[in-house]
Amino acid sequence: MKAKQLYFVLLGGCCLALVAFVGVGFGANKLLARQAGKLSDLRALNDAAEQQQASLARDRQDITKYNDLNTIAASVVPQDKDQAQAVRQIVNIATASGIPQLSSITFPDSTLGATVGGAPKAGLTQLLPVTGIRGVYNLQITITQKTDSSVPYTNFLKFLTGLEQNRRTAEVTTIAITPSQDNPNQVAFTLVINEFIKP
Repeated sequence: MKAKQLYFVLLGGCCLALVAFVGVGFGANKLLARQAGKLSDLRALNDAAEQQQASLARDRQDITKYNDLNTIAASVVPQDKDQAQAVRQIVNIATASGIPQLSSITFPDSTLGATVGGAPKAGLTQLLPVTGIRGVYNLQITITQKTDSSVPYTNFLKFLTGLEQNRRTAEVTTIAITPSQDNPNQVAFTLVINEFIKP
């Protein structure tokens, strides 16, 4: 083989080697980029799993920490909407406050037994969810004392205090007072109170 031919053969070999080297480098770069993407995804999954574990550990600590509070809340907030019990307590508070008889104690209309789409309506009838406190509801109770049965204002104040100290009727939301025309110390009233329930 002549020197010139050998030169071209070597030059062609060098070119092929260079092309092969560039091709291998390009392929290796793509493979490394793909593996780096997989590694990045795995790290993100690992970080998310670690955050979930940390959140779960905090939640377990909170459950342990606030378990007593949950027990207290269950004993303070009634777990049923026993209307007869609520009426009995309101009447007892009224009697203890010097109000021998209330004109009326009413609750919202019940939808119990009503049908929705041909099926009986389910859920907690008459109750409204309390905003910001999951699982707690309120039942509005309206108490009326008519003008023909007006009571002394001081007795009305005692009645209000008794309602606010009772665990079933701890929040008075609306008060309407009508003084008697014959004796301004005698008042008729309408109260709207919330009974909180955690069924």
